[in-house]
Amino acid sequence: MPRRMDEISHRRVLKIALPIVLSNATVPLLGAVDTGVIGQMGQAAPIGAVGVGAVMLASIYWIFGFLRMGTSGLVAQSHGARDPAETGAILMRALMIGAAAGLVFVLSQGLLFRVAFALAPASAEVEALTRDYLVIRIWGAPATIALYAVTGWLIAVERTRGVLVLQLWMNGLNIGLDFLYVLGFGWGIEGVAIATLIAEWTGLALGLWLCRPAFAGGQWHDWARVFDRARIVRMMQVNRDIMIRSVILQASFTSFVLIGARYGDVTLAANQVLLQFLEITAYGLDGFAFAAESLVGQAVGARSAVSVRRASMLTSQWGAAGSVALALGFWIAGPALIDLMTTEPEVRSAAREFLPWVALAPLIGIASWMFDGIFIGATLSREMRNAMLASVVLYLVAILSLPGAYGNHGLWAALMVLNLARGATMALLYRRAELAAG
Repeated sequence: MPRRMDEISHRRVLKIALPIVLSNATVPLLGAVDTGVIGQMGQAAPIGAVGVGAVMLASIYWIFGFLRMGTSGLVAQSHGARDPAETGAILMRALMIGAAAGLVFVLSQGLLFRVAFALAPASAEVEALTRDYLVIRIWGAPATIALYAVTGWLIAVERTRGVLVLQLWMNGLNIGLDFLYVLGFGWGIEGVAIATLIAEWTGLALGLWLCRPAFAGGQWHDWARVFDRARIVRMMQVNRDIMIRSVILQASFTSFVLIGARYGDVTLAANQVLLQFLEITAYGLDGFAFAAESLVGQAVGARSAVSVRRASMLTSQWGAAGSVALALGFWIAGPALIDLMTTEPEVRSAAREFLPWVALAPLIGIASWMFDGIFIGATLSREMRNAMLASVVLYLVAILSLPGAYGNHGLWAALMVLNLARGATMALLYRRAELAAG
């Protein structure tokens, strides 16, 4: 029997999406300030060390992105089913996973760093400074991974203003402490690491406070429910499939970068500049995909196929509008943005040559991004994984044939094939999202 579902409106979609868009806008600022502050030391090695260290940790933490997505879909469904006890229990399970994973990283940090430097060797000076940075930052691993669960819970119950508050707090505090510790106290690279560590743990504390409704009753320590075997198995299946899908997607983007390196330093640099446009696209459209996660998930929990369809349509309409705006913005302002990112004339010229591909990317990729949100909300993680597997086969065909015939243009075309295939394969499976609502 369908449960009553609150009206899904354009206003409700925007109420969820816009705080996420604003929240994402603060992310690049932190990296710029970290680099700028450490750059005041007047040496190249500390700048490189902060960059290398941050990338290493981001690569490790990125693996646990499944925790945010899986938590979001499962909590949204229990929220739509009016089951607050389960929404609290899901958050507790996810927090335990995050804490356990973070503790493993802390305890195995020596091995972790050796493997990381073996894969990405640096000069002796940069490596030494990076180690100084990492031995401090690694203690934030439990908080950082647990925050994926917190963010997923907030998105699922439509508390995205809380996500914005959380990001503003963490990034604002981090930036303020950067200035105090590095420029004020002269702590150098250790100061940047300590600032981030404090921001991570205080961010987790604030995040748990924002999730306080999940702890309002006794559900968070109802251990029979928290450790219920069937629910744990379901959670692990969802997270496993999302992780597989994400690893394949990341491997595809990595192959794009590595193959692009064959065309020389100028083309490699131009591609790197243009990939920032794709990052902007992801940040800009995430809000609408997250709105789909929340609203579709709640509709599935409420057993309302009609609401699943309406949530999918309204969020996708806004996503499509955003993709058109981004495409026009890149086409019109792209040359100026390229000039801001690089002063090298040859790189500027090459980036302009391939700019049409990134202007086209939001229009081609919007279906895949929105279906990701819809499928996460419906917890169709197996279908997401299978769609990714089918899409990567087409991508492999494209990337093994098009670059050889058309050079870097062929490489960009292959990336478009990947996103087009992802959208098309999930579109064929969309009906299952409505069927999931019964």
